[in-house]
Amino acid sequence: MRRITLWLLSTVAITVLLFSYRTSTMGSGGGDTVAVTPANNKSNNDSGGSTAGSTQTGTSTGNSTGSKTYEGSVAQTRWGPVQVRITVANGKITDVEAIEYPTENHRDQEINQYALPILHDSVISKQSAQIDTVSGATVTSEGYIESLQAALDSAHLS
Repeated sequence: MRRITLWLLSTVAITVLLFSYRTSTMGSGGGDTVAVTPANNKSNNDSGGSTAGSTQTGTSTGNSTGSKTYEGSVAQTRWGPVQVRITVANGKITDVEAIEYPTENHRDQEINQYALPILHDSVISKQSAQIDTVSGATVTSEGYIESLQAALDSAHLS
């Protein structure tokens, strides 16, 4: 009887441990995010408007060169928030940058270092949010496209 009880308790303990084990360090919940503002950004004139909600359509600012910037809404993804800012001149997207994206761990940083330039180039070449997701960065790509569409809507572009 003692062996059966010990075996049963051991089995239960192992089963509980297996189900509570986190298999990845990339899980959601409480991850740090970083807002990035590159040094070569021509328009750092933020309007001070809040963009911390996925329902907001975006904010815009202008500068002396005739271009305007529009921030998309913050897209909440499984790995963290994603937000983009576009620069528009003469009705064309001249620049797009990710100003917020997941950087919780090394893998997030590695994926985004690879994916964000691909997404940037796709937006500049297609001039719309009708771009393909980047393989291996599907969640970030979907958040990027969602925020981009909000910025395009704010700029009254398609």
